[in-house]
Amino acid sequence: MDTATKGRKLIPPESSDEFLTLADELMKKDGYIEPAAFGVGLATIADSDGSVLDTWFGSVSCGDNERTAAVLADVLGHASGAATYRLGADHFAEILHWFAPFLGKPGHRNVAILEALGTETPAKGALPTTRVPVVTFISGLSDAPVDIHDAYLRLHLLSHRSVQPHGLNLDGVFGLLANCVWTDQGPCDLESFPVAQAKASVAGEHLVVNGIDKFPRMADYVIPSGVRIADASRVRLGAHLASGTTVMHEGFVNFNAGTLGASMVEGRISAGVVVGENSDVGGGASIMGTLSGGGKEVISIGSDCLIGANGGVGISLGNGCIVEAGLYLTAGTRVATSDGKVVKAGSLSGVPGLLFRRNSISGSVEALPREGTWSEGLNEELHNN
Repeated sequence: MDTATKGRKLIPPESSDEFLTLADELMKKDGYIEPAAFGVGLATIADSDGSVLDTWFGSVSCGDNERTAAVLADVLGHASGAATYRLGADHFAEILHWFAPFLGKPGHRNVAILEALGTETPAKGALPTTRVPVVTFISGLSDAPVDIHDAYLRLHLLSHRSVQPHGLNLDGVFGLLANCVWTDQGPCDLESFPVAQAKASVAGEHLVVNGIDKFPRMADYVIPSGVRIADASRVRLGAHLASGTTVMHEGFVNFNAGTLGASMVEGRISAGVVVGENSDVGGGASIMGTLSGGGKEVISIGSDCLIGANGGVGISLGNGCIVEAGLYLTAGTRVATSDGKVVKAGSLSGVPGLLFRRNSISGSVEALPREGTWSEGLNEELHNN
């Protein structure tokens, strides 16, 4: 993380048009390469060893706000590549001069966050941590993340719906993230927490522990529009929830996974899984992900699909498919088809318009052709979020 400060002469634009002209000049500077994405936020640093525990990005940009990126890069001395910079007082003085025509005006998220970070000092709570303002640049979405800031920005991009699941590289993300005690006052490193907890108790405070994990709850970082989440602890940062999605109390959505349209999630959407529009993952249902056992196949659920209660799949479903309640299909499940053949379920992966059921007399699993949506589809009133 670069902490260098440049003592340059400030040249504040007097109007938005002048800002555009000056910023355009910065974008043409020799050696400058526009980043694929960037974010402005706060990093949490452990007082014990200076390690980074998390980074919250109050604003993220991916393929837009290129002039803001150019200004920040110029102030910070950034030309290209992936990097994170701590923002000092001198940086903020120059940055806020650059954005003077937009300060206090609605519709400029990056400017609003920069103004807030530049004028407010992060409060020191009961935890032995320090929060510092940062800017992170990502050079290419197809490049692997280089550090924890980079990893957190990518997870934010997914949850902000700036990119869809599998739309960026997350190779090595587990090794970059810190395993933290997640509390109602933020993250804490595991070794420091017992003392912090004792000090808080003596002071009459109670630290609520939400989990011990590498991934925090999405809702503590990103609140997507048009969604309902009954239990925020069931959705990890990096989940992609399309508008109209409802996640019920026992529903779960992992990172780099989620929905592409209005959907009902009463079961588990594992890492890497994508669920199409107007589909229902029933209560207790499960979709096999790509993490456990080193599986590489990406499972997708098409639109207008229903996975019945306590059912599940380890294959992809094409549009308009139903899996009977209680039936779990793996790629090796032997399935009887309507033409009298018996095939492995894997050979039917992605085929649309199928009803998978277990014959109640013979006990064999069957795949039968079907038409239309399941029943009447999703209840529109439930997903008008």
